[in-house]
Amino acid sequence: MPDTENVPDPRPKLRRAVAQLAAVAAAVRPERLNDPTPCTEYDVRGLLGHVLGAARALTEVASSGGYRPSGPPAPPQVADDGWAAALDEAGSRLVAAWDDESVLTAMYDVPWGKSPGYGVISFLVLETVVHTWDLNEAIGRPVTLDPELSEHALKVAETLPPEGREGAFGAARPAPEGADVHTRLAARTGRPLD
Repeated sequence: MPDTENVPDPRPKLRRAVAQLAAVAAAVRPERLNDPTPCTEYDVRGLLGHVLGAARALTEVASSGGYRPSGPPAPPQVADDGWAAALDEAGSRLVAAWDDESVLTAMYDVPWGKSPGYGVISFLVLETVVHTWDLNEAIGRPVTLDPELSEHALKVAETLPPEGREGAFGAARPAPEGADVHTRLAARTGRPLD
């Protein structure tokens, strides 16, 4: 069993990251759904679908012990004005699924390999915070993002080997001198900053 004595419990950060995502999702207006995002493979609708699909899949991982893909996931069918409610529900289920202390040291099969629960949760925080930034940027920054969450996510991103980070996000880019933590996280995960 992994030694978690010096590993901070990531569950409180996951709760905060999910709440922050819900706040940004609530600010998305239907007319913005086709707008591009800094996560260049997705427009706003596609990114909302990606985040929703990942939340649902990783909720199942907590109870089943592993990710069991059955082919490419079908895009979630959500009404244009239903994304905030769908993400709120999925986020609540995700947080509840990973809330028990026993998940921290249990081992899980996930797309990036075998990982203890605290590693899965830490990656969930990173993914959620980065995609929240993507959405917030795409719709004109209506929400002030939590710098402590971005700092935590940046530390997680810095622990990933380049192939793991680039497989999940993109090749790291240089951050401008004096950049805030959100911009440094965006650069570390390959977001275009111009």
